[in-house]
Amino acid sequence: MKSTYKNLRLLLGDQLNMQHSWFRLQDPSTLYVLMEIRTETDYVWHHIQKACAFFAAMEAFAEELRHKGHDTLYIKLDDPDNLQSFSANCDALIKKYHIESFDYQLPDEYRLDEELKAYCGQLKIETHVHDSEHFYTSRDELGTFFHGKKGLLMENFYREMRKKHHVLMDGKEPTGGQWNFDEDNRKKLPKNHHPYPPLLFSNNVQPQYDRIRKAEIETIGSIDDPGDFFWPVNRKQSLKLLKYFTENCLQLFGTFQDAMHTDEWSVYHSRLSFSMNTKMISPQEVVNAAVKAWEQDKKAIAINQLEGFIRQILGWREYMRGIYWLKMPEFETLNYFGHQRKLPGWYWTGKTKMNCLQHSIGQSLKYAYAHHIQRLMITGNFALLAGIKPDDVDFWYLGIYIDAIQWVEITNTRGMSQFADGGITGSKPYTASANYIHKQSNYCENCHYKRTERTGDESCPFNSLYWDFHDRHRDKLSKNIRLSMVYRLWDKMPRADREAVLLRANYCLEHLEEL
Repeated sequence: MKSTYKNLRLLLGDQLNMQHSWFRLQDPSTLYVLMEIRTETDYVWHHIQKACAFFAAMEAFAEELRHKGHDTLYIKLDDPDNLQSFSANCDALIKKYHIESFDYQLPDEYRLDEELKAYCGQLKIETHVHDSEHFYTSRDELGTFFHGKKGLLMENFYREMRKKHHVLMDGKEPTGGQWNFDEDNRKKLPKNHHPYPPLLFSNNVQPQYDRIRKAEIETIGSIDDPGDFFWPVNRKQSLKLLKYFTENCLQLFGTFQDAMHTDEWSVYHSRLSFSMNTKMISPQEVVNAAVKAWEQDKKAIAINQLEGFIRQILGWREYMRGIYWLKMPEFETLNYFGHQRKLPGWYWTGKTKMNCLQHSIGQSLKYAYAHHIQRLMITGNFALLAGIKPDDVDFWYLGIYIDAIQWVEITNTRGMSQFADGGITGSKPYTASANYIHKQSNYCENCHYKRTERTGDESCPFNSLYWDFHDRHRDKLSKNIRLSMVYRLWDKMPRADREAVLLRANYCLEHLEEL
């Protein structure tokens, strides 16, 4: 470390992109800085594995930068000179090293974007902002694409991305003759089918764990052994996980991407979201690797397996980011149904008699992970049916999952899951009764509640709450053509049956903590 630098470049914890153009050349006049700070650890209750993973990945990235010849400062949580905010720490560094220019990459979160813009506005030195060079799309690309069009249908955007980036295209037509193979991707895991993938890494995050505990940071979840941590914390490990996925999981990813099972926690899912969201690997690398694996063995990997995976990354991930930048900051205040109930305490413990929620939450607390159907159709579905305040739901999702960063969390949670946006991200609420859960999982087996009953003390709460939700919000939902069948079925029920269902739902809502 020298006593003077011309440039200070700030790197956020989710900007660990070693392929970034910043790092192509060594510049002895530039100092890079990464920092562990309380403003980032304390705005939500993070899962302990999430906090450890971010710190470990940041620290590994800083060490790699140094190894490649870049002067890099890593400020740890317990460093005596740590002022616990980006602005305060950067002010101190600018003064200490006589900095003449401050640079940063575009943040992915609105709050940090505003914070850094405001910070640069009060600096008396040069400031520059750079693209993060990670996504397929720019921040405003989705808004430009849909300008003047009716609605923001993801499928249309996805097709445009396929064409623009020539992914799974045969000339102007989609490979396989259709754009979407979702109908083929809703299978339940057969009995005695165990895809449980091995844990490929053993990272020691004990130092990070100790710093977090010493600082008495409020966290959730558990970590079995900080000395044997299984999430990837560097680019090399992330690429190894990608290779494992394309060689061992992609073959059945699509078929079972919606499946849930009490013996499985990731099924055939890639578990690459943390690596991508921290930018250790890029979405282009992931998509290209999956396409290459398919091209090398089309007999083993059917087109529906590949397309389902591509759609999650090139379609849904980019779409959600575009919605975020198009609709923030208003998006985080939306509450279409006016839901105000408090999130039940068992969301933080998993101690509920509903087996599906007990398992999905318990798994989330144990692994800091659940796949998209567990998030959408179990934990999210129940919160929506029960009328939980979207702020509470956002807080829980943003903290509990290792891959949760607001740009991708809130659009999926407040938008798709809770329909609090009134239909921006989805054409109807994603609601389901026990019947759907049974079709996609074995969760209903050995449950305290009976999945086939709508009323009575042993009836599954999802059933009565499903009908109660649609009855309660009829004025806002009855004209939705995708829900016409729901209301026809409800109206055909004998009046006495409907009253009994609503009575059971009312009991469940008044006793959420006891379910």
